[in-house]
Amino acid sequence: MKLRVALAQVNPTVGDLGGNRNLIASSIASAKSSGAHIVVFPEMMVTGYPVEDLALRQSFQAASKVSIGKIAKDISGDIVAVIGYLDTSPQGSPENAVAIIFERKIVARYVKRHLPNYGVFDEFRNFTAGDQTLVVRIHGVDVAIAICEDIWHALDDVAIGNPGLVLVPNGSPYERNKDDVRLALVQKRAREVGAPLVYVNMTGGQDDLVFDGDSIVVDKNGALISRATQFEDVVLVTDIECSTETSIPDVVISSEPTTLTDDLRPVIADRLSDNAEMWQGLVFGLRDYIVKNGFRSVVLGLSGGIDSAVVAAIAIDALGAHNVYGVAMPSKYSSNHSMEDAHALADATGINFRTESIAPMVASFMEILDLKGLAEENLQARVRGTTLMGISNSEGHIVLATGNKSELAVGYSTLYGDAVGGFAPIKDIYKTDVWRLARWRNTQAESAGSVPPIPERSITKEPSAELKPDQKDSDSLPDYELLDQILRLYVDQDHGYEVLLKDGFDPALITRVISLVDNAEYKRRQYPPGTKISARAFGKDRRLPMTSHWRES
Repeated sequence: MKLRVALAQVNPTVGDLGGNRNLIASSIASAKSSGAHIVVFPEMMVTGYPVEDLALRQSFQAASKVSIGKIAKDISGDIVAVIGYLDTSPQGSPENAVAIIFERKIVARYVKRHLPNYGVFDEFRNFTAGDQTLVVRIHGVDVAIAICEDIWHALDDVAIGNPGLVLVPNGSPYERNKDDVRLALVQKRAREVGAPLVYVNMTGGQDDLVFDGDSIVVDKNGALISRATQFEDVVLVTDIECSTETSIPDVVISSEPTTLTDDLRPVIADRLSDNAEMWQGLVFGLRDYIVKNGFRSVVLGLSGGIDSAVVAAIAIDALGAHNVYGVAMPSKYSSNHSMEDAHALADATGINFRTESIAPMVASFMEILDLKGLAEENLQARVRGTTLMGISNSEGHIVLATGNKSELAVGYSTLYGDAVGGFAPIKDIYKTDVWRLARWRNTQAESAGSVPPIPERSITKEPSAELKPDQKDSDSLPDYELLDQILRLYVDQDHGYEVLLKDGFDPALITRVISLVDNAEYKRRQYPPGTKISARAFGKDRRLPMTSHWRES
């Protein structure tokens, strides 16, 4: 028998219980209009996800339970809703749960049994694990429930129950290439259980995380039935062939089979390329951080270099050019081509643009402090940072930091200078990826008949901070192509000194890079948040002490 299931791939906001309730109501209305029997929402839909230590507050727990009660009373008609929320155990411990709602009542609840405690996840701290399975009979189909991490573990006890369908709400953050891993996992679990599996994921940004949707439906053999567009809010409705009355259910909603009077064509959305995925993740992460935190506009220093150009392009796609403010801040060392390239980007995109020379301000400091060498170089960066923060305070924009992951890794940034800001869009993007994304974004513009946003010279010229005469990044760092190879292995994959030797790198270079990375931890702790798009971002993914005498070499 076929059940029509609606996958509500939507974007909740943490703590906005009223807004999330409205989003649930509109999604249910859409599902009903499509004739769906079941509508499934993402993990912790009522509260948003992840809630972190909000889960421990009794007031927040109570508000979540009141909200799910109100939601239940508004759901009428012949549709079953599966909605994630924050509940509490009889002992008062917080639980990551879903409510099964039918005819204005919560008829069953399920508590997440496997709590992730790796990478960005810290659910052992925030929740108490459940210990029960749940099977609900809906129109004769025995439907089992699992939540996100549950399916990353074997579903042996679910398989023993022999369900006719498995529903899985998720809060699965985006990482590069994770969509392929998800599909393989969903297919594997469907074959193991011997039932179709519905995987529903959320969209949108939450602090440094971004969720890409990518909701999936497979049949009992793992064959793909339907798949939602990435990074798009949608209620995806799918007809699924299910076996009936296959187990002993915990709850019976309806044993009466149903028929469908129309046929839906399955939707399998095209996959985005790796570059498109990354770009969309960066755009959505920035957009939701700005919008959900009540800001309207951003300001950044436009140096004419590749990093600030790419950050500006991301901000334009996220917020519109009219909400992006670029500031050129030349010093006595700034080249003519840097100013020309900053102007070229502004002219091509239509952002707000101004020039504020820092030379007089730096000269005033130098008259009093008499700084030399690196201290003078860093002073210029700090005057620029102060200038941007002053504009931010005066005009209400949030400052965007423009540092990339390569620079963050080796400490090639100035505290309270180029490291100032409220958000850092490319902090999880290595320099080589910045160049690649710049070319991709320009190609996309050309294909659409638009002017490429990023000046060609910003991409091709040798990187320079321009803090002293004829300065180049290569004066202080290895070539970025080589540096990024080592960083990907040391930072992302934990290859130590001996392993890096086996990887074929020069011993002196390994020692130098490792030392730079290890000594810069205190700087990274003070850097603004930014969108995570890799499997090992600085911050929650990679947690190392600032004070440590351990050395790899």
